[in-house]
Amino acid sequence: MKKLINTPQSVVSDALRGMAATHRELNVDAEAGIVTRAGGKVPGKVGILSGGGSGHEPLHAGFVGHGMLDAAVAGPVFTSPVPDRIHEGITAVDSGAGVLVVVKNYTGDILNFGMATEDADDEGIAVETVVVDDDVAVARGEGAGRRGTGATLFVEKLAGALAETGARLAEVAALARRTNERSRSFGVALSSCTTPANGAPNFELGADEIEIGVGIHGEPGRRRARLTTAAETADIMLDAILEDLPEADGDPVILLVNGLGATPPVELYVVRAEVERILTARGIRTARSLVGNYVTSLDMAGCTLTLCRADESMLDLWDAPVQTPSLRWGV
Repeated sequence: MKKLINTPQSVVSDALRGMAATHRELNVDAEAGIVTRAGGKVPGKVGILSGGGSGHEPLHAGFVGHGMLDAAVAGPVFTSPVPDRIHEGITAVDSGAGVLVVVKNYTGDILNFGMATEDADDEGIAVETVVVDDDVAVARGEGAGRRGTGATLFVEKLAGALAETGARLAEVAALARRTNERSRSFGVALSSCTTPANGAPNFELGADEIEIGVGIHGEPGRRRARLTTAAETADIMLDAILEDLPEADGDPVILLVNGLGATPPVELYVVRAEVERILTARGIRTARSLVGNYVTSLDMAGCTLTLCRADESMLDLWDAPVQTPSLRWGV
C-alpha cells in the first residue's frame, strides 16, 4: 500500500487539520470530526447536518457553507461517527428553528444518527431526518435497502438553498425527501479501493474486469463484466437508472457524473458525452450537470451517475448561491 498518510489511525484527524488550515471560513474540530460554519448559528434558520464515514471526500465536510450544510460529522474511514459526536453537531447548529439531518442509508449511519437525533429530541430540539437511498443497483427490500450515494449532494444542495430563505423545518424536510424520491444512481468500478487500516484492496478485479453496480464502500455490484467502451458502459448504467427513474411529467434532469477517486477528468467527460447522447435519444433534457469527484471511494477507479427529475422550483434552488470548499457559484 502506498498512501500519503502518517498513520492509518490519524488519517481523518490529519486531513481535517489540513482542511482547517486551508478553509478559514470553517470551524474544524479535527479530533471530534466536527466541521461547522465559522460564522456560527444563524437565528431563525433551519440547521442542516450530515456526515458519515470518511473516505468519500469532498462529501460531507467539503459541502459545509452558505447554501448547503451547517455542519458535517466525520467518522473513521468507512465507519459511522459515534452518536455523541453527531449529537454535538446537532446542538452546534440548532438556532431554535430545528435541524434537518441527512443520512445515507447504511446500517451504522442509520443506528448512530438515529440515537443522536433521539437524544436531541429528548432535549427539546426539533429534528427531522431524511434518509437518502438512491442506488438502483440494490433492489428495493433487499437487505438493508438501497444505498445512499450521489443523490446526497442533490439533497444537501436543494435543502440548503431552501433553508437559506428562512423556510420552516417541515418545508425543508419535505423538499429533501422529494429530491431523494426523484433521484436515482448507479455505479461501476474499474478497480477496488484500499482502506488505510486494511492496507489491501477491498476486493479483486481482473485486468479486464469491471464491477457493475458497485457500492461506494466497495460493496459487490450486480455482476462482474468484461471491460468495454465508455459508450457501452454508459448504456448499462442509464438502462438501470431510467428503468426506475420517475417520469414526473417530462421534467428535465439534474445530472451528476461522479468520479470515485482515481478516474481522471478526461474519462469522466467522455462518459458525460455518452450520457448526453443517450438522454437526447430518449427525449430527456439535461437542465443542469456536474462532472467531477464529489462522492468518492478513496482511490477506487470508476464512476457513478445520478439523475434527479427537477421541476422549475428545484432548478431555481439548484441555481441559488452556494459557497463551500467544494461547490460554489453565484457568489
